[in-house]
Order: sequence, then structure tokens, then C-alpha cells
Amino acid sequence: MTHADPIPLASAPDAPVALLRGAGAGPVCLVCEHASAAIPPALGDLGLAAADRLAHAVWDPGAEALTRALSERLDAPALLSTVSRLVHDCNRPAGDPTACPAQVERIAVPGNAGLSEADRLARAEAVHAPFHDAVSALLEGREGATLMTVHSFTPAWNGVARDVELGLLHDADARLAEAMLARAPTEIATALNEPYAARDGVTYTLARHAVPRGIPNVMIEVRNDLLADAWGVSRMADHLAAMLSAALAEGALA
Repeated sequence: MTHADPIPLASAPDAPVALLRGAGAGPVCLVCEHASAAIPPALGDLGLAAADRLAHAVWDPGAEALTRALSERLDAPALLSTVSRLVHDCNRPAGDPTACPAQVERIAVPGNAGLSEADRLARAEAVHAPFHDAVSALLEGREGATLMTVHSFTPAWNGVARDVELGLLHDADARLAEAMLARAPTEIATALNEPYAARDGVTYTLARHAVPRGIPNVMIEVRNDLLADAWGVSRMADHLAAMLSAALAEGALA
């Protein structure tokens, strides 16, 4: 097993979270809540149409690859969810109805229709709790670390095209997002709090883990057509690593 291979954090082979580059010495901790399209066999395919099995509703295409590339460039530990966001979204509160949606844009998820609160909480206990326990443990072991969460988004939503290519999102602490925006390359259409913002409920991980600790944090959203191949992933990882490193090195968060 190489230094960068994912390592299960529990003894069970189907642990809902994996650690990448646990011995990384960089100042950043990476988290990818929507890294996986895997659905536990007990849930089948949640009734998804075959054409939707690897759609954006199931995971964030390209986000895992980007997280791995950033981990390498930044020598950063990274936590990857190993379970589809449709089982229980780790970037939403435990048991929240939006964490197990029955419909995402045009995509129906019959296996999530009519779930009781007890059903949602059982999924949260199996998926959400161990994931966030792992995030807490990682940050507690790295005092003063920066937290970056990594996501991707679709080029269009409900038929409306999105021109932004890279979004830098923040919760209550805007320092790192604004510092990285100031260092964004002109060839990438970059915006603050686009295509989502805290008001959309997407900054749960930042609000839970980074804001109470007072550590710099940012949520990355990359349009997924820019992560469709190895070249695109490498290009975006280079830009993001440079933006983040410059912001930290230049004391922009003081």
C-alpha cells in the first residue's frame, strides 16, 4: 500500500469514511463529503434509473480525483466519504429530510421516498456520525489547521446554464474564500458564494467543524465538466493549490 492509498478508519470493509495521506505534514486538511457513488447492497440502487446511477445526484463527479490531486500537491490529509450522498448527505445535518432526498432536480430517488425520521436517523448513525467523528479527530490532532472541503457542480441546473467555473464558498468566516478569490487566475471564471451559498444550507461541514474552532476554512465548488479528465483535474488542482498556498504564505488571513 502506498502512502497515498485510502485507509479505512474502521475495521469493517464498508467503513463510510476513508483517510488519504494520513501522515501528510501540510497545513491543510481536506474533506470530500460527496466523493463516492457507492450504495450499500442492502439498499439496492435506491430505485434509480440506470441512466442516473452515476449522475450528480448520486455524488460529485470529479471531486474525489480533485481531492486526491490536492492532497498530493499540498501534502495534506484528506477524508473521503465512501457512501453516496443519497444514502445520507454528510454535508447536511443528521437526519435532516434534505439529507435523503426523494428528488434531485429531474432525478427521482424512489428508495428515499417516504422515509420516516427513524429511517433517516438510522442512516445518519451508520454514515453521517462516523464521517464527522473522523473529521473532528483529524482536526483535533492538527491544531491550527486550515479546512478545505471539495465539491463539484453541474454546468446547468434546471435548464439554466452556469457561467461560473470555480466557486469559493464560506460560512461565517469569509477570510480564506476572499483571500483565494483575490489570487484566482483570470482564465478561470471564479466567484464568491456561487453557484451556492451558506443560505442554501451547503456549508454544514464548515459551520460544524471550522467556525467553532476559529480556523481558516473554505468550500470549493468546481464545475464538473472541468474535471472530466486527468488533464482537467491536474489543471484545477494546480490553480487551487497555488491560490491556497499564496493566501496562507502571504498572511492574507490576519
